[in-house]
Amino acid sequence: ARLDPLIDAIATLALEAPVTGELALMHLPPSRRAGTKPFLIEGLNAESAEWELPAAGQRYSEFQAGAQMANRNGALNEIEYSEFVQKLQAFADGVGGMAELPDMLDVVARARELDAFAGDHDAQLSLVLRANGAAWSVGYIQQCAARHGFVAGVLPGRLVMPSNDEGSPPILVLGFDSQAALADDPGVSSVREVHLTLDVPQSPEGVEPFPAWHEAARLLAKDMDASMVDDGGRPITLQAFASIGDDLKRLYAALESRDLAAGSAAARRLFS
Repeated sequence: ARLDPLIDAIATLALEAPVTGELALMHLPPSRRAGTKPFLIEGLNAESAEWELPAAGQRYSEFQAGAQMANRNGALNEIEYSEFVQKLQAFADGVGGMAELPDMLDVVARARELDAFAGDHDAQLSLVLRANGAAWSVGYIQQCAARHGFVAGVLPGRLVMPSNDEGSPPILVLGFDSQAALADDPGVSSVREVHLTLDVPQSPEGVEPFPAWHEAARLLAKDMDASMVDDGGRPITLQAFASIGDDLKRLYAALESRDLAAGSAAARRLFS
């Protein structure tokens, strides 16, 4: 099952008799969002007894649906929950099911508590590498970054250090002006600063994303003759890196204590 009671408000949908995947697919709502919150409908496969996304050629003995209670847009609110209920009710009517829904006030209270926890335990680290001398061409940035494990991202002006786990988000992102990236001649367009970011809750502590961030910053600064500064233009010292490392140890432990370990499926969904 993809739904997780830690972060989803889950409703159950009882059926009098199993229904086909085709019928379920026909009645799925066109949008899988309620306001800014994603929601999912899963079916209990009558053959395998596994929860899965409805698929053609299968039969389902019951369904469950979950609306995500919080993400980086905030907590699930009454309006979003009502929209979820409406969409679920239409699906239930279509497949001939009876929906049992969690109490709205209870869900909204849980959503606010989860959102408060997430707000206190979110961390996106970013530093700026600023050219000490001449500006860089986009081609030069790409060449230097490639030496340290970065590859082109999906969006222009983004290079990523990919995770070893297929399908996982990148460990680090190196970003620069997308207009420069889109210029006709990448050898000519000039860039004076690049941003190196680490989205902490998205990668497991075990892959050592913070040391990778620190090391990439140090090596790129050396290669590109750049200064490491924060968003306010202040130099970042070794003591600052050590202090951030200590803060992250506490953050990882706090996430773990809530069963929301960094890099877990639930953490990736909550902090998105």
